[in-house]
This record gives sequence, structure tokens and C-alpha cells, in this order.
Amino acid sequence: MADPHSTLVLASGSPRRRELLERMGVPFEVIPSTVDESIIPADHPRTFALRAAYAKAADVAARVEEGRLVLAADTVVTLDGLLFGKPSSDSDARRMLMRLSGRTHDVITGLALARAGHADISLDSSTTAVVFKALAVHELDHYLANGEHHDKAGAYGIQGKAGAFVERLEGDYFNVMGLPCGLVARMLASAGLGEFSAPAPPR
Repeated sequence: MADPHSTLVLASGSPRRRELLERMGVPFEVIPSTVDESIIPADHPRTFALRAAYAKAADVAARVEEGRLVLAADTVVTLDGLLFGKPSSDSDARRMLMRLSGRTHDVITGLALARAGHADISLDSSTTAVVFKALAVHELDHYLANGEHHDKAGAYGIQGKAGAFVERLEGDYFNVMGLPCGLVARMLASAGLGEFSAPAPPR
């Protein structure tokens, strides 16, 4: 039987984060956090992402065996200092995408790595600048009709059909998916879990 201390705990139910950890070859199990992000105060998008990740990591670390490593992440889309979370409706998604259309926005992921039974929690973040092309009304209609925007910060996922909206980006592609793999690999190595490599981004 594998030593549970050699297996990371992912404090997220995100299928995209699970996929990326699998592609990195990280042994892990999923125990989603129950933190209510809506009550987390912050005056800056990066601060919010880090506080949310911290809260999620602390929540799950308090529920697992002492010594287990817990990784939590929170990804936000921000433009002009405003946070774009997960859309509450199709009309909310349309509003977000119209704001992002033809503009450069930032995707920020806050990461928190906790060891159960220890007070210290390692924090770091990654920012990727994403340039959207100007979106036509028929493009938005077609995109929203397929339902892909649900449960995604900023109402889009770069790995799906909305990838066609992106003209270019500066930074980690996988950060836009919700998990900056290079940064995660460095944090896990520093914590002694092992050496892992980020997957190659699509060309």
C-alpha cells in the first residue's frame, strides 16, 4: 500500500486541475474544499486569489492526516481592477466576454501548499496576460449556445472553443487553465514531494 504522505491532496474538484496534475505525473487524491469564496475580503485580485487559496488549503489540511501535503489554487480573471468570476447566467457570461473583447486581461492563480499539522502555508502566484480579439455578436451567440462558459472564471476556458478568442498571451498557458504547472512543480520540489515537469503547452 502506498504511503499516503507521498501522495498530494488536491483541495479542488476542478477537472482541469486534476488533468494537469495527471499530465505532470503527480500522485494525488482529491478532497475538495468547502470554503465559501464569497466571504473572502480583498482589495486586489491577486490578494483575493492568494487568500482564497490559503483558506482552501487550511480547510482541507485540518481534515487529513498529519504530515499530508495539501495543494489549493484559486484562479481569477481581472480587467481594469475588476474581478471576473464564474458567470451566474448566460447574460452574465455575455457581459463578461463583451468586456474582455478586444482587450488584454490578466489571469491570476494563487497557490497555497500546506502540510497538515503545521502552521506554515507556502503561498505563491502566477499571472498571465491574455489578449482577446474583438468578438463579433455571432461568435458570442455560437459560443454561449454550447454551454462551455459555465463554471469558468471569466466565462471561458482557453483549452476549449474560446481558445479561438485568444490572439496571444504572455506567461504560463496552463495558468489560464487554472494551474501554473511550472510553479506547482517548483513548490512540490521545495516541499520534498518529488521532481515533476510541466507538460508542453499546445503550439
